[in-house]
Amino acid sequence: MKNFSLQYHLEQIHAQFPPAKSKPIIGLTANFCDGDASLRDRYYMQIVRAGGIPVLIPPVDDKDVIINTLEQLDGLLLSGGADYNPLWAGEEPSPNLHHINATRDLPELLITRLAYNRQIPMLGICRGIQTLAMALDGEVEQDIYETRGKSEEARGSMLRHSQDADRWEPTHKVDIIKETALYGIYGEYTLVNSFHHQAVRKAGPHFKVSATASDGVIEAIESCEEKAIMGVQWHPEWLGDDGLPLFEWLVRHASEYKEAKQLHQKILTIDTHVDTPMFFPQDVHFEQRDPRIKVDLHKMTEGRQDAVFMVAYIPQPTTESLNSKHPSPKSYADNIFDKISEIVDANSEYIAIGKTPDDLLINKQAGKKTIVLGIENGLALESDIKNIEHFKQRGVAYITLCHNGDNDICDSAKGNNTHGGVSQWGERVIKEMNRLGIMVDLSHGGEKSFYDALDISSKPIVCSHSCCKSLCDVPRNLTDDQLRALAQKGGVAHTTFYPGFLRTTSEATIIDGIDHLEHAIKIMGIDHVGIGTDFDGDGGVPGMNDSSEIINFTIQLLRRRYSEEDIRKIWGGNWMRVWRNVVEN
Repeated sequence: MKNFSLQYHLEQIHAQFPPAKSKPIIGLTANFCDGDASLRDRYYMQIVRAGGIPVLIPPVDDKDVIINTLEQLDGLLLSGGADYNPLWAGEEPSPNLHHINATRDLPELLITRLAYNRQIPMLGICRGIQTLAMALDGEVEQDIYETRGKSEEARGSMLRHSQDADRWEPTHKVDIIKETALYGIYGEYTLVNSFHHQAVRKAGPHFKVSATASDGVIEAIESCEEKAIMGVQWHPEWLGDDGLPLFEWLVRHASEYKEAKQLHQKILTIDTHVDTPMFFPQDVHFEQRDPRIKVDLHKMTEGRQDAVFMVAYIPQPTTESLNSKHPSPKSYADNIFDKISEIVDANSEYIAIGKTPDDLLINKQAGKKTIVLGIENGLALESDIKNIEHFKQRGVAYITLCHNGDNDICDSAKGNNTHGGVSQWGERVIKEMNRLGIMVDLSHGGEKSFYDALDISSKPIVCSHSCCKSLCDVPRNLTDDQLRALAQKGGVAHTTFYPGFLRTTSEATIIDGIDHLEHAIKIMGIDHVGIGTDFDGDGGVPGMNDSSEIINFTIQLLRRRYSEEDIRKIWGGNWMRVWRNVVEN
């Protein structure tokens, strides 16, 4: 018998602490009809069964509403409903277009794109799979019978995709492609219900097809970028226990995302090498989500990133450059640092320059991002020892001694062994950097230069963006012996995401970055590793392609059961220890 005593029910809630288990919040896009925003109970009850907390999202296209809503969500379910207006895809309406829902279209396209930028796990159902395609550069067929059934033979081979049977009755089979997340849930096929006349025509660059019907209609897509995004053409909310695994998949990934978000609030996340300043002369907009660069205020915020080390990259001189009127290396570096200062001054409410390790912690507490300055290629010193102090005063935290060619300081990994390691002048440079508290960076250094620098430096040295030669045999990567020697001297090696340093065959992904990091941990220990992406210096791979995606790396670490303390060390704790050691003379 139902108990109608409110006090009784409150006592049940307050009988223990905490009163409720923390669960991921899943937003569900609501339908809209005759002034009402509503949703079938099947959707949200499946979320509850799967262990999530459902929250209905009304179709509102106000950016403040959408962005603030997304800040509260751990996962997003895109529900079914009416056709999309094909004008959103740049197409004229087909005569076979059914009812459209103009109130829903823009809000759902916006929330999907913005959720994608924030790496929020998503599940699209029926219209929802089409939402994913429409919002993320795929294509949708307005009417599958019109485009596929032009001949009598073609029409005869097509399935009935809009069934008359009850909604909980499966009416056809879908074949699932191996090595997909959907295959991991259902195996090689599953039986589905079917209520659609539109379908995804092309999955687009962010997705791969994971299931098809026997007539070739796309029945499911999922991320090809190691992200938790999936869309299905059927209605699993009506299929009870058979449909539940899809909702459990969403809630499981939302739980991971929630944990990663909470972790990023507590720890400092540092990318120790980006080349974004190379693009500043092109009038890029750091305060906008500029597609020309991989690091900007929007992307750092979306990925919940705290700090980046931005370098003034000095290219190797060529005959053409030596005869040109381009600024000298020192002037070029100063110009870059001036431009960074202008950007920071224009956005001082949200970002600041960091000159010491403590600055990064202070800025995080103040809710600001941090840019730290570095130099890539000691040519910027122009063979003048006084310029080291000049750049120290500007706030430079490290100097990468060389790049892809020998210079007057040392030989490069891609050089000609000009000095047989570090030159006599280079020894003076390293000692002066030690004295002034500037980190010595041996990424790009030749092997002999690397060992010479270890011997010369009285402080630990860093490799701000280097991978493991045992996994990818290219000159720029570090041997296991180098990794051991670096660790023995207290230094750090930061895994980079330049594809050619991760693997030389097939396309590299975020998983390859994890493999290199874990190899470095195996050789060096957890106290000597970190991340230096090389974003905007051709660094970036699927799943870890710009600053908005760095939280994906944290999720990968959580899946591998790394502790909070380990992840804190990887994302900057180790680097901060070395930096403090170097600056505290």
